[in-house]
Amino acid sequence: MTASSSLDGRVIALAGAGGSLGPIVARALADAGATVALADRTQEHLDPLVAQLGLPAERVHAQALNLLDADETAAWAATLTERFGRVDGLVHAVGGWRGGKPIAEAPAEDWTFLEGLLIRTAQNTSRAFHDALASSGRGRFVLVSAKQAVRPTGSNAAYAAAKAAAEAWTYALAEEFGGLDVSAGGARPTANVVAINALVTPRMREQSPEKAFLTFTDAGEVADAIVYLLGDAARKVNGQRLALYSAS
Repeated sequence: MTASSSLDGRVIALAGAGGSLGPIVARALADAGATVALADRTQEHLDPLVAQLGLPAERVHAQALNLLDADETAAWAATLTERFGRVDGLVHAVGGWRGGKPIAEAPAEDWTFLEGLLIRTAQNTSRAFHDALASSGRGRFVLVSAKQAVRPTGSNAAYAAAKAAAEAWTYALAEEFGGLDVSAGGARPTANVVAINALVTPRMREQSPEKAFLTFTDAGEVADAIVYLLGDAARKVNGQRLALYSAS
């Protein structure tokens, strides 16, 4: 199996498709042969992405929804299952940041915002797709996280705590998946984390050609890691954290 066909026939849902990383992950999923189901807050974020992917209608689904709403998220999962018959993978690439002030000065609203954006959305998506991933035979959940989850700083306490909580949720999901009974010939689903320090996209490099971005991870490398975790080569990788950044 070549890299370009590693996800042939699989249905992969991508939450946060309209963010900085989302379009690059969507492209990688499509190039690997997957049917992609894209979700973001507004259709205006999704329509240009669908056009850029150029996939046939039967290989793409784009839906605007509020991932903070558990019922709306569950309805998205049900829609995909009804349309495609299954969902084999879920990539949670919902991102956002607030911070920069010392702990004693940071507004409480920062935590309220980040708790919803980074934790509750991960809870809602993983719960909504739980049964579909468990029954897939090759179910995968991948959370995109950050170095700060394990290397917090005082000026980013709320962000680091929210990322750490989302990772803990993912590892708990992995533990649960690891104990599931599966039918003969099937495989247990997996849940893993891909973590970066900071993201650099091709557009960022074009806009700042003089900048080295030494502590950043290329969006394409993140997408490649996600495709790997979704594929057969990673079928025994569960509850792991792929750190795509320097330890220093």
